[in-house]
Amino acid sequence: MSKGVPKILNKIGMGGTFDHLHDGHKSLIMIALSLSEKVVIGLTSDKLLTKKKFRSKIENYQKRLECLKSYISETTDLSRVEIIKLEDPYGPPIHEAEYEGIIVSQETYEGALKINQIREEKGYKPLIIVVIPLILDNNKKKISSTSIRAALQ
Repeated sequence: MSKGVPKILNKIGMGGTFDHLHDGHKSLIMIALSLSEKVVIGLTSDKLLTKKKFRSKIENYQKRLECLKSYISETTDLSRVEIIKLEDPYGPPIHEAEYEGIIVSQETYEGALKINQIREEKGYKPLIIVVIPLILDNNKKKISSTSIRAALQ
């Protein structure tokens, strides 16, 4: 266990593309780390991103993985975080009962509800869903990878 405030949950998950790592992503990660000693981040595979807006500007999996690892290692012991490749929209929490929580943005809340539905059908406890508000830029617009990619067009 790291020094400081005791963690509330033992294992928490989160997932996403983490393209052009920005303050919104960093906020999600920091909150997850503040709530749980073990954080599993599902990093979306390139194969699942074919329908994203401005697809040609999405960083490839390896680049996104390196950026995540770099940021996490600046903020905490990298051993607290496991980064796995997401090959489906729901990831390990639908297969592994020991997850206790999930961190989502307002935009991905519906996905967390679906994960809980699948977990309950399997007889697992539902996850505690922690919803993080969107982070706004200086112009009061939400910070998003899509808007970053649009600006690169």
